[in-house]
Amino acid sequence: MTNDVISTKEVKPERKKYVLKRSRGKCNDITYKVDYEKELNEAQLEAVKVKDGAVLVIAGAGTGKTKTLTYRVARLIEDGVKPDNILLLTFTRKASAEMLNRATAVLDDRCENVSGGTFHSFANMILRKYSKILGLKNNFTIMDSADAEDVISHITNKLYPKKEKRFPKKSTILEMYSKSVNKEIPTKNIIGSEFSHFEHCTEQIIEIHKAYVNYKRENSLFDYDDLLLYLKFLMEDNENIRKKLSNQYKYILVDEYQDTNTLQADIIKLLASEHNNVMAVGDDAQSIYSFRGANYRNIMDFPKMFDNVKIIKLEQNYRSTQPILELTNEIIKKAKEKYAKTLFSDIKSDIKPALICAKDTQMEADFICQRVLELLDEGIELSDICVLARNSRMSFNLEIELSKRGIPFEKFGGPKFMETAHIKDIVAHLRVILNPDDEVSLSRILLLLKGVGAQTVNSIIPIVKSSQEFDLKLLPDKLSKKSNNFKPLFDIINSQRISTKPLRDIVEGIINYYHPILKDKFDDYTKREKDLEHFLYLSEQYTKLSDFLSDLALEPPERSVEGMYKNNIKDDCLVISTIHSAKGLEWDSVFIIGAVDGRFPSAYSFNSPEELDEELRLMYVATTRAKNNLYITYPVNMYDYSMDMVLSKPSRFLDDIPDDIIEHWDITEE
Repeated sequence: MTNDVISTKEVKPERKKYVLKRSRGKCNDITYKVDYEKELNEAQLEAVKVKDGAVLVIAGAGTGKTKTLTYRVARLIEDGVKPDNILLLTFTRKASAEMLNRATAVLDDRCENVSGGTFHSFANMILRKYSKILGLKNNFTIMDSADAEDVISHITNKLYPKKEKRFPKKSTILEMYSKSVNKEIPTKNIIGSEFSHFEHCTEQIIEIHKAYVNYKRENSLFDYDDLLLYLKFLMEDNENIRKKLSNQYKYILVDEYQDTNTLQADIIKLLASEHNNVMAVGDDAQSIYSFRGANYRNIMDFPKMFDNVKIIKLEQNYRSTQPILELTNEIIKKAKEKYAKTLFSDIKSDIKPALICAKDTQMEADFICQRVLELLDEGIELSDICVLARNSRMSFNLEIELSKRGIPFEKFGGPKFMETAHIKDIVAHLRVILNPDDEVSLSRILLLLKGVGAQTVNSIIPIVKSSQEFDLKLLPDKLSKKSNNFKPLFDIINSQRISTKPLRDIVEGIINYYHPILKDKFDDYTKREKDLEHFLYLSEQYTKLSDFLSDLALEPPERSVEGMYKNNIKDDCLVISTIHSAKGLEWDSVFIIGAVDGRFPSAYSFNSPEELDEELRLMYVATTRAKNNLYITYPVNMYDYSMDMVLSKPSRFLDDIPDDIIEHWDITEE
C-alpha cells in the first residue's frame, strides 16, 4: 500500500472565475466553467475528457496524476454526472480529501458531494447499511492491529496452552491471516511460501485462524481485512445489492491502482459490473508493495478484467531534469513486463546523475557528508536533500558520521539504529559493563532472562548498585533457586568488565551470549542477525567502549515523513528514508546508498524473476525522487556474512548505462 503522504508540491489551485464555451459538436452544447485545454497537457486532457468505459491511466512518476484525477472529477460533474454517482477510492483519507478539495477549488462546491475515501472506509459505510443481510449487527466494532493481536493471543493460549518451542508470535499469526485474506490464498500456502520455518505447526495455525474468525463473528468484531472480505461477500451473494451499488456509483476512479491487492481488484470489478465505467490511475513501474499484499498483476491484467479498455499514458514529468529522466528511462527498460513509456521534461540541465565508487561504507558515508556540505554552500536547503536506502540498516554508518559532523537529520521508514529492540538489548549490556549504576540498562538485561519479572529485578538492582559486583553469592535466599538463570549473564558481564581484549572482541562476546535470546525473542531473528553483524563491524572502528557508546547515542526521530511536511513546513534537517517510505515525495538532491549487487537488488531476489523485477522498480522509484541532483553510491568492499563473500560490483540495474547518461566517479583518500 502507499504511504499516507500528499506531496507538498501539490498545492490547491485558485478557483477559476471565468466561463468558457466548447465548440459545438454532435452532442449537446456544453458550457464549461473550467478551461481544461489550458490547464492540462495533451495526455492529461485526454484522460479527463473521456467519459464512459474502462480507462487505464499509466501515470509515470511526477506526471501530474493527482491533478488529472482532480480535473476529471470536475469534468464529470460539468458533463452532468451527479456528484453522488461518482466514487473516488484512494489509499488514504487524506489523499481523497485533498483531491476533492482541489476539485472544489477548480469547479465549485458540488465536488464536496462526491463519495470519496479509502477502500476500508467505503466498505465500513456499506457494511453498516447492509449488516443484517450478512447476519451481523450494525454496531460491530472494528479492531486495530493491537486489539486483533490480543484476540489471537487469547485464542492461542486457550487452544494450545503448551505450545511448541518455535511457535509464531501473535503478530506473526495475524500477519499470516491478513496475507491469506488479501491475497486470497489459503493459510497453508502462505505459510509454505513466506513462513516456511513455521511449517511444523501449520495445522495449529490454521486452527487458530478458524477460531479467530468464529470469535470475531460471535462478538461482533471486525479487523481491517474483514471490511474488504465482507464487502466482497455482500456483492457476490446478493445480486440485487450488487446492482444497486453499481448503479449508485456509475463512475469509479481508483488512485494508485498498482498498489491494490487481489481482494480490492475483485471489489472494483463487482462495483463496475453494471456499467464498466472505471478509471484506474497508477504506474506499473512504481509497484513496490508486494510484501504488503499488493498484486502487480492487477494493473497488468486490467485490460483483461474489463471490456474495451482505453490506455492513456502520462509521460511529461514536472519534477526532474531531463538528464535524470534519461537515466530512469534506461533503468525501467530492463523490466521484463511493463507498459512501455518514456518520461520527458522541459526542465533542462547539464548536470548528469553520478555513480560513485567508494572503498567501503565508511568512505561512502564520508563522501555523502562532504557532498552535503558542498550542496549547502551552493544554496540548497538541508531539508531538500535526501538519502535513500534499500533498507534502514544500510544507513547506520552514515548516521554516525552525520552525528559526528553535527549535520542534523531525521530518519524514516525504519527505526534508527539505536531504536531497534535487539540493538538496544546489546547496547544495554555494554552500558552495564561500563557503568553498573545504569539502572535502566540493568533492568533491561535482567528482564531478558527467563523466569525474571519486575519484582525480581527490583530486588536485584539495589544489590548490584551498592556492591558494584555481579556475584551470585550476594543474591537473597529467596532467589537462590533461580541462580542458574542469572549465572550466564553474570559470568559474561564480569568477564568483559575486566577484559583487556580489543573492543571488537568484547562486543563479539556479548553478541554470542545474546544470540540464543535473539532467536527466542524474535520470529524474524534471521533478519536481525545482520544488524548484529553490522554492529560488530562498527565496533572495529573504536578502541574505547565509552567513545563507541557516545557516538551511537543518536537523536531519535520525532515525526513521520508526513508530519515533517505537514502544512508545507519542513524542519532544517537532512532526510534519511527507506525507498518504500519515500514514494510520493521529492527532493532537490537525492543520494541512493549501498547500490551494490547483492544488497540492491537483494541476493534473495536473484532466483525469482518477479522479485528481481520489483527490486528494479524500487530503483526506479528511488531515482525519480530527485529533481536536480542524483548520486548513486556503492562500496566495493562490503562483506556479506550470510553469503560468506565480498560484494563489490555496482547494482546490475546500472549495467550497460551509456556514459553520456551517467557519470562515473571514484573516491580517493587524500
